[in-house]
Amino acid sequence: MSAVLNTSPSDPIPPDVAMSAQTAALIAELQSRGLRLTDPSAGVASRRGGAGPSDHKAVTIDGHTVMVPVHTAPAFDSPFVAEAPDAGGVSMLKHARIPIAQISFPSTPRFYERHTAEGVPYSHIATLHGRDVLATTVLQTCIRYESRKKTCQFCSIGQSLAAGRTIAHKTPVQLAEVARAAVELDGVKHMVLTTGTPATPDRGAAVLVDSARAIKAAVPHLPIQAQCEPPDDDVWFQRLKDAGVDTVGLHLEAVTPAVRERIMPGKASVPLSLYFSAFEAAVSVFGRGQVSTYILAGLGDSVDDILAMSQRLLDLGVYPFVVPFVPISGTPLEGHPAPDPQFMQAVLAPLGRMVRQAGLRADDIKAGCGKCGACSSLSVYEKAADAADA
Repeated sequence: MSAVLNTSPSDPIPPDVAMSAQTAALIAELQSRGLRLTDPSAGVASRRGGAGPSDHKAVTIDGHTVMVPVHTAPAFDSPFVAEAPDAGGVSMLKHARIPIAQISFPSTPRFYERHTAEGVPYSHIATLHGRDVLATTVLQTCIRYESRKKTCQFCSIGQSLAAGRTIAHKTPVQLAEVARAAVELDGVKHMVLTTGTPATPDRGAAVLVDSARAIKAAVPHLPIQAQCEPPDDDVWFQRLKDAGVDTVGLHLEAVTPAVRERIMPGKASVPLSLYFSAFEAAVSVFGRGQVSTYILAGLGDSVDDILAMSQRLLDLGVYPFVVPFVPISGTPLEGHPAPDPQFMQAVLAPLGRMVRQAGLRADDIKAGCGKCGACSSLSVYEKAADAADA
């Protein structure tokens, strides 16, 4: 398999370094190729549609919980197969029928068993991501998604709403109720608030302020990340912080103008110059390393394009969370190939060193996708860089 680390007797690699690098490479390959399950019911239910990591299942490998595609076209033909878990919850991961690792699946959270007084399942308000992260899309509608000419072609934000697995607008009261239960029942460590973009100049920041304020009133010590497009006025960053938000995500998705215009024509109308102005303003409020952006690798940007943009972001104090693109069923890009594992390793291995050199580590982020790290092997590559220099 291509995830095997190359070693040389004349240049021995310490075992902890080799293990970190091998784990990072294995996760990168799994997230590119996907996983076939002999027991789909194992662990917490996989996710279909919606914002965030869709068509995925949470898998724990060598202590790292990651989201691995299980419902995508590449996953159906993946060489990776997970056997049914044994009595202890351990499953054997096989590659081309050869056992290569033991894995497990996070269990279904207890807060999923609850409903609001109105009868709304808690799981329709917020869901468990990775192992200990609560995540929600506050507004499950988006002005970009409503028009085929403007939609982000990778996005499935409307699918879970259409399927009845969520509700269109989660109120502050509902979010606070579910957050408290997730912390008390399941030990959730931090929370992600994202949103579809409404037809307002603040681009969703206002609804995130209201949501965060209610959650922090109910669970004061729960770190929160808020994610939206750059608002019209930088004052919203201070308002978010005052409401209790600890970190902010402003997501580029693609890094070159040509790819942005082709893949997300509506969002591309917000120029990169505005994103960078917003990045600077957000860092001045939240601090270096507490502002991040999502970059989807595999949409057409080259390795050099992604690394150059990542260095520019790091210089500003923004954490570049690079994840492999996942072709989600029912979207315009469902037939687009997932990025090759070697492509992801060519991006993530040097990026792990770059992040470390910039002093912006996943472990130091207070809340959000970068801290969770489940949608990418970047944080594992960071640890591999640490081990190599130890």
